[in-house]
Amino acid sequence: MSQVDDLSRSLAAFDQNTTLTVVVELSEASWLVAGLVPAVDRQPLKKQEPDPRALLRLLERWRAEATKTGRMIERIVLAFEAGRDGFWLARWLRARGIEVYVIHSTSVAVSREHRRAKTDRLDTGMLMRVFLGWLRGERGHCRMVAIPTLEEEDAKRPSRERESLVGERTRIINRMKSALARLGIRGFKPALRKAPQRLEALRTPEDRPIPPNMLDEVRRDMIRLAVVREQIDAIERARLVRLEQAPASGSHPMVRLLARVIGVGIETADMLVRRCSPGNFETDGPWRAMSASRARRTRAARGDERRG
Repeated sequence: MSQVDDLSRSLAAFDQNTTLTVVVELSEASWLVAGLVPAVDRQPLKKQEPDPRALLRLLERWRAEATKTGRMIERIVLAFEAGRDGFWLARWLRARGIEVYVIHSTSVAVSREHRRAKTDRLDTGMLMRVFLGWLRGERGHCRMVAIPTLEEEDAKRPSRERESLVGERTRIINRMKSALARLGIRGFKPALRKAPQRLEALRTPEDRPIPPNMLDEVRRDMIRLAVVREQIDAIERARLVRLEQAPASGSHPMVRLLARVIGVGIETADMLVRRCSPGNFETDGPWRAMSASRARRTRAARGDERRG
């Protein structure tokens, strides 16, 4: 039985004779746009500046070319791969009547050869093949990412910022521990609130104080740690204020319900609701997809080295 949020195949009928199919390979410097225009033998390929209005004009021009041959374009479908550009382009085009899909990066099968050819032209050809298979309703070609609204994306920012700050806090603490370990000082906990006051009394196994340059470095790290902690606290306080001010708004009831489970705090509950609920699970595609793609390429390279 097909699920309501099944994004592994298209459930809409696909008539290639009346559909303008387009894929876009996005990059920071330029966009490579490939099209499949009904009744036009050539498969147009256009490299342009990263400008959505220029892309819209190009789609209208290809629609006019199909109309000149007697084919009426009833549907324009466009797809691009999830990445650093996020979903703003998909929302912008959808607001102007274009049917847009975002392909999950890790769902596209690629060659595992270490020295495979890779160009934007080859990538657009691959995206066009998997997109056509997805439009025909066939499974296994690719999977789409659910396109969130701007409000849904913004609601995830506090959780992601806190996650980044927690990682920065861990890096700062580990850096201070490593610096002190090089002097033979172990057991000191720089994460404690009173650690800056106890720093002066530390002695090396040689009964010497911490050298001045390293002492200044550790002090600066402790100042950074205090700033990071303050920012984490600010995010958590702001989240609690939002939950208290609008307890029944949006996903807040689900967050409050999950937070009642023993061992699940507000942060974990918010993360589960924002990222792992069935309606939002796919929207984390760009960041997770890029990491998984890098890991997949690394495993493939290691496999080639072992075989060599």
